[in-house]
Amino acid sequence: MNTNLLRLSLSLILIAISASFALADDSKKTTVADAAVTKITILGTDQMKFNLSEIKVKKGAKIELTMKHDGKLPVNVMGHNFVLLKQGVDLAKFAMEAMKGKDSGYVLPSQIKDVIAKTDLVGGGASTTITFDAPAPGTYDFLCTFPGHYAMMKGKFIVE
Repeated sequence: MNTNLLRLSLSLILIAISASFALADDSKKTTVADAAVTKITILGTDQMKFNLSEIKVKKGAKIELTMKHDGKLPVNVMGHNFVLLKQGVDLAKFAMEAMKGKDSGYVLPSQIKDVIAKTDLVGGGASTTITFDAPAPGTYDFLCTFPGHYAMMKGKFIVE
């Protein structure tokens, strides 16, 4: 009887530990927000990574998004931005064309029609904040348009 109780206790402990690791891992990949003003901070690193690969918001929400460069390298070497694309825009094609836009923060003036929201480019230790309204329900792509970054620095922006 004591052996069965011990096995049950150990099983429950293992399940609880596994669940806490799963929740901790998901928190790095997804942000879900449902407040009237949704505050989101996305971090970019010197290793060309965003801390979030998925962001979920409610339709009609006002979004306050902060792009924070968590690294140390300067903007001209390892700049990061957040660019939210309209649905149907080819992410790879957009990023390749944006590489020509050094003087415009790596988003060409001709590309603005394909953008819902974008931050300025920031270097290590810097941050910038933008405010915009959540678009219609659906799934949208976001990326960093600094040359070569989009392959690793991209994600999904989901409006529910």
